[in-house]
Amino acid sequence: MIIFSLVAFFSLTSVAQKSVSPYKWDWVRDGIWTGAGLGVSAFGLSLITDKDNITEAELATIVSEKEDINFMDKWVAGNHSENANKISDIPFLISFAAPFALLLDGDINDHTLQYVGIYVQSLATTASLYTVTAGLVNRSRPYVYDESGDTELDRRTKNNGQRSFYSGHVAATATATFFAAKAYLDFNPDTKGKGFIWAGAAALPAAVGFYRMEAGQHFLTDVLLGYALGAGVGILVPELHKVKGDNIDVYPTSGINNFTGDRYSGMAFRYTF
Repeated sequence: MIIFSLVAFFSLTSVAQKSVSPYKWDWVRDGIWTGAGLGVSAFGLSLITDKDNITEAELATIVSEKEDINFMDKWVAGNHSENANKISDIPFLISFAAPFALLLDGDINDHTLQYVGIYVQSLATTASLYTVTAGLVNRSRPYVYDESGDTELDRRTKNNGQRSFYSGHVAATATATFFAAKAYLDFNPDTKGKGFIWAGAAALPAAVGFYRMEAGQHFLTDVLLGYALGAGVGILVPELHKVKGDNIDVYPTSGINNFTGDRYSGMAFRYTF
């Protein structure tokens, strides 16, 4: 009986102390959303896999049009670096771990399934946008323009070289880091140094983008678009899950009417944009 009472006491205490989540998760709606994102991603991957290799004649035509590349991207054409390619994977992989590291935060840990569910949903959304776009759009990677001999001909003509648009690495990294920053601040709205948190979220995808260009995997515009879309998803998906009215305050108030001199008391309503 004593043991049962202690277990009941600690269970009730644990429930009572559980923090309130700023988010709402609907298993039907969000299950469909996440499942659709994963399904579209699989379809997009099939489009990427089914892309045709280019012929040497087509490669020659592509290279001959190098001077027609827009001024923002022309300086990247011909880049090739296996070392930069490997380095780009470091911040890329770190970014996926960042949201899980936030489970050390007590408030977030109280809602692990909900938090991880929204994170997976964010990544699935980004993946679906990227894979379909990369599968449908043909744009040669910068290394395809490398005529120095450093890049093998076989690699330059492979179908993988025709999906520069846009950077999936940067998009996925931005989704992960901006989601982490957004979620942490939603759970901890009074946190100081918010600028440093957002700066940290911005730094990793920027680093990935830099090295992806150095590696000859993507042009600047590919990186910028991937960054914008990834960051947008990372912020927007959690925002769409926020509990309605969480930016609404209702509180008691009292004072003196400046026009009549009468005292008043009541409830005030404040909406924060």
